[in-house]
Amino acid sequence: MQEKLLILDFGSQYTQLIARRVRELNIYCEIHPYHTLPDDLVDFKAVILSGSPFSVRGEDAPHPDLSQIRGHKPLLGVCYGAQYLSHFSGGEVAPSATREYGRAHLSFLDKENTFLKGVAPQSQVWMSHGDTIQQLPTGGRLIASTDDVKNAAFEIEGETTFGIQFHPEVYHSTDGKQMLQNFLVDIAGFKQDWTSDSFVDMTVENLRKQLGEDKVILGLSGGVDSTVAAVLLHRAIGDRLNCIFVNNGLLRKNEFIDVLEQYKGMGLNVKGVDASETFLSRLKEVTDPEPKRKIIGNTFIDVFDAESKQVEGATWLAQGTIYPDVIESVSVNGPSVTIKSHHNVGGLPDYMTLKIVEPLRMLFKDEVRRVGASLGIAPTLIGRHPFPGPGLAIRILGEVTPENVRILQEVDAHFIQGLKEWDLYDKVWQAGAILLPVNSVGVMGDERTYEKCVALRAVESTDGMTADWVHLPYAFLQKMSNTIINKVPGVNRVVYDISSKPPATIEWE
Repeated sequence: MQEKLLILDFGSQYTQLIARRVRELNIYCEIHPYHTLPDDLVDFKAVILSGSPFSVRGEDAPHPDLSQIRGHKPLLGVCYGAQYLSHFSGGEVAPSATREYGRAHLSFLDKENTFLKGVAPQSQVWMSHGDTIQQLPTGGRLIASTDDVKNAAFEIEGETTFGIQFHPEVYHSTDGKQMLQNFLVDIAGFKQDWTSDSFVDMTVENLRKQLGEDKVILGLSGGVDSTVAAVLLHRAIGDRLNCIFVNNGLLRKNEFIDVLEQYKGMGLNVKGVDASETFLSRLKEVTDPEPKRKIIGNTFIDVFDAESKQVEGATWLAQGTIYPDVIESVSVNGPSVTIKSHHNVGGLPDYMTLKIVEPLRMLFKDEVRRVGASLGIAPTLIGRHPFPGPGLAIRILGEVTPENVRILQEVDAHFIQGLKEWDLYDKVWQAGAILLPVNSVGVMGDERTYEKCVALRAVESTDGMTADWVHLPYAFLQKMSNTIINKVPGVNRVVYDISSKPPATIEWE
């Protein structure tokens, strides 16, 4: 059985980063809301409590029942988690004299403590809290301090329970990963055996048990996620997998034909379905991004429902849902605030009889790529940029019309081709163009123009949870601007988006 770490989410903006750092240590982990303990809690080897925007002193403070965890499993409280362990266990938490945010250094640390093994004196840590622990919990023993925070880290004697007021998961905590490794490997005893190869073996075995002799329908998109999901399922159930690639009218230029071609020779049973007119007609006069996503999601379901009836005995719908999709679509009274709805998340309507199977649901994007490599999928497919499920609809700000789709497809094609020609494509995690709902004045020849403005977007990331804009060469941006304006009728202005995530998101809608 795969060893598992439980991360209880109290709503911290850094909760997903804890999971990322843990996965980097080849340890499997899951994030669950603080008030919904998993049914298989006994199978989790250790627990981490996340930070939170709440104060433990507030009436609305998250207050989970840890009776099955405290003293039974190795436990690490981070920021709010540490304050929770103190406040409700005989300690005292009070407002900080000054709000403690940003860099700090460990002025004292117990070098003999296993949790701090390999941590350098004056190691930099990242603080982000308005409360501070004035008095340690019953049985608490101080193991680290900064100049301004005396009780920066502690352990509770007689238990494998630790609390830290800083965030080891963020980049600015220079020895944070070492501390997590100390807790997970040396204290909790994890074997670090969570690898792409082990995931493939485990998932194929589980899929065979879950699906039995049933037939499965999978919606292929041509992207990394659906491709890896398809190959995993094909390895598990062979020809009982029926792949459907839908042209929703919102794909990149020529993508419907190109995607069907790239799957030839992979042994997959793929059917192409052109439903572009249906999607575009349902999106007519819709401008708000959330209705757009929901219309597209519902239309996908309608298409698959119709297609599933043509596959005799099909009982499952497979989706390439990955962990960021799940995390960003969940809202539980504060924690993991909903950023956007996702067309792969939320289940199927009652009238549709297909059950859902999601073999990649617990993976981050970089992990999906590593699994794809383990499956022997071509690097050109694994290295393809992510593309949003709703397609160009959420890159067209305002109404999705055939003309707007045409303009954006042309702009996008020139941008992506330019990245490849300038040897920049593989240096970018995701790139695309956005059609803005504004016209701007321009001059072409001797004539005044009043045409569309487009924004180019290129980001670097590892998993999509955070991202930074790419410093593309000025000469390249100049070339793209000239090419797009000269070759795409209807566009007379090009801008470049230099926003990071957070505070922005990768997509504009």
